[in-house]
Amino acid sequence: MTTPELGTIVWTTIIFLILLAVLRAFAWKPIMQAIKAREESIKGSLESAEDARREMERLKADNEAIMEEARNERDDLMREARDARDKMIGEAKNQAKSEAEKMIKKARNGIQREKTMAINDIRNQIASLSVEIAEKILDEKLKDSGEQNKLIEKLLDDMNLKQN
Repeated sequence: MTTPELGTIVWTTIIFLILLAVLRAFAWKPIMQAIKAREESIKGSLESAEDARREMERLKADNEAIMEEARNERDDLMREARDARDKMIGEAKNQAKSEAEKMIKKARNGIQREKTMAINDIRNQIASLSVEIAEKILDEKLKDSGEQNKLIEKLLDDMNLKQN
């Protein structure tokens, strides 16, 4: 190893100090300004990035809120549609039941009316047949005048018994 001489050390130190003074006078300020400008640019970019991140989070939260609101509206619409469907089905069932009851009642009334008419018709036929049979029987019995007298007496006796 070699040791540097004192003269070399002195001259190296002087040149270094002169170079340092020249750099400080002419280059130091522009370099520091460039570094400071770069630092501020980076700081501004970081702040912009942070603002953008916050804005994205806010938009994401807004988007979630909008999606939740849309889901709620969809659920409400579905619930309303189900309720409307159930109501319509219920009304249709009630209307069908009411119509069926009316038809059954109308049919029963018609059946009852037909039954009554049939019974009345049968009674009229029975009465008519009874009168015809009675006429034939009386006609047969009343051919003889003795029989006529017996019948008249019997009828008078029956009337007398009823009056007493």
